[in-house]
Amino acid sequence: MNAPPRVGASLRLRLLAGTLVWVALSVAVAGWGLGRLFRDHVGAQLDAMLVLHLDQLAAGLAVDDAGRPTLKAPPADPRLARPYAGLYWQIDRIPASADGVGVLRSRSLWDAALRAPDDALADGAIHRHRVAGPDSATLLLVERGVRLNENDDSAWRLLVAADEKLLAEPLARFDGALWLALGILALGLAAAAAVQVGAGLAPLRALRTALARVRGGEAQRLHGEFPQELMPLVDEFNSVLAHNAEVVERARTQAGNLAHALKTPLAVLANAAEGRDDALARLVAEQVAGARRQVDWHLARAQAAAGRRSGARAPLAPLVDGLLRAMRRLHAERSLDLAARPLPAALAFAGDAQDLQEMLGNLLDNACKWAATRVEVAAGGDGEHLIITVDDDGAGLAAERRDEVLRRGVRADERVPGSGLGLAIVDDLARLYGGEVTLADSPLGGLRARLRLPAAPSPAGR
Repeated sequence: MNAPPRVGASLRLRLLAGTLVWVALSVAVAGWGLGRLFRDHVGAQLDAMLVLHLDQLAAGLAVDDAGRPTLKAPPADPRLARPYAGLYWQIDRIPASADGVGVLRSRSLWDAALRAPDDALADGAIHRHRVAGPDSATLLLVERGVRLNENDDSAWRLLVAADEKLLAEPLARFDGALWLALGILALGLAAAAAVQVGAGLAPLRALRTALARVRGGEAQRLHGEFPQELMPLVDEFNSVLAHNAEVVERARTQAGNLAHALKTPLAVLANAAEGRDDALARLVAEQVAGARRQVDWHLARAQAAAGRRSGARAPLAPLVDGLLRAMRRLHAERSLDLAARPLPAALAFAGDAQDLQEMLGNLLDNACKWAATRVEVAAGGDGEHLIITVDDDGAGLAAERRDEVLRRGVRADERVPGSGLGLAIVDDLARLYGGEVTLADSPLGGLRARLRLPAAPSPAGR
């Protein structure tokens, strides 16, 4: 069973995770920076407003004949006329009076007073403080010292203050709108990143599809339009596939050459010993038969191993039809009824056609040798495996001998021609492909050979 894919092993998840982390950090830094800029801007505006009211107080300040301060034109902001509206002004003497309630003050202060730190205040200098104000509020206070006449010893302290809420409320509204907008922007960027990653990985999906076609036997090399970045990989894949095909073909050629090289001297030895009936002739005939069995056995194994290449696909129906025609000619004198149940066109073997022909040919030939009148072929599959059954109506085979006849050189009946290698070769070839062959009772009354092999996926299914 394959292990589930790890998150870190997914290129898509790694790209998305990296992009989303970067988007989140960028949005957070942008939100913090914009919030800080807006805070500084609003703070500067509030300070400028307080200084403006301070200038208006200084411009309107006058002293009557009795030495009492008056305002020719008080600041016109309507908040200064509403009690506890959050904006206040006050005029004190320097030094301040003992009660600290101020000489003049705005109506918005009502019965309260502004109390600034008792610091030295030069003429025209502006100081800024955070102080407690009416209704337990915290105020931002701006003060200035003014001397109306250089010959006059009296000096005045002008104070203008604003509630911090005038700064906090617009900041809160701005932060809410800012983070909402940045959140929408982050979602949009995340969606764009997902689309971009999907589009960027689309060529890999096309490459996977092309590889599946090669694996399924529909193509011998990778075909398609791929980006320049993937073309070196595609070229390397095609080079490996071409080299693999060359190795397989060379192995088949060498196996054929070896077969011809060995069979000729073996035939000569067999013919030389055939006309004699002494101990030497019998020994030669016995050893030649053993050598032939070994040659056939090992050549079949080598041929099957060479045939297990990627992308091999052998359709079943046409191969069965061809084998049945050959068996009818080979066993024509017995007038056997050779039939195949309807075979779906999609059924295919995930391997070499010659190996499938070797396995089915041996099973059919064995069934024809033992059948009384009928041999029947059927096939099906479960998606991953191809199941082929060959039934005959012969005498059958005892259960205790079924495993024995699958071994090399063992024949069910010495009177029937053969080397005893057919079923053993079928079993060995099937195992090389990860399959198996089993023997059981047939519904026709004889023996059933059941061959299980890997199935090639159909083009429609893929």
